[in-house]
Amino acid sequence: LVVDWAENGSKAVDQFEASDPGSYFAIFMDMQMPVMNGLDATRAIRRLPSPESKQIPIIALTANAYLEDVQKCKEAGMNDHMSKPVQIEQIIRTVERWMK
Repeated sequence: LVVDWAENGSKAVDQFEASDPGSYFAIFMDMQMPVMNGLDATRAIRRLPSPESKQIPIIALTANAYLEDVQKCKEAGMNDHMSKPVQIEQIIRTVERWMK
């Protein structure tokens, strides 16, 4: 896999919006980014006009691990949630689950 990264939520939205269809298979979204947090960035991606923006799996990466935090992620349009610290095995399992 090839990984791109963005230094804040606003840039993540811009990168996804500017990408060619099929460029990304999933988005790992940090919740506590500067400029635009992960919840707002997810909502912005889901509002984009492309069909891909409604379907791409968005996976939260956050230290916020309470049930209410998971619920906020789902309500924002995220598909999955991983609590930090994240182990590489957890990332691999999550990637495999969403690649199927």
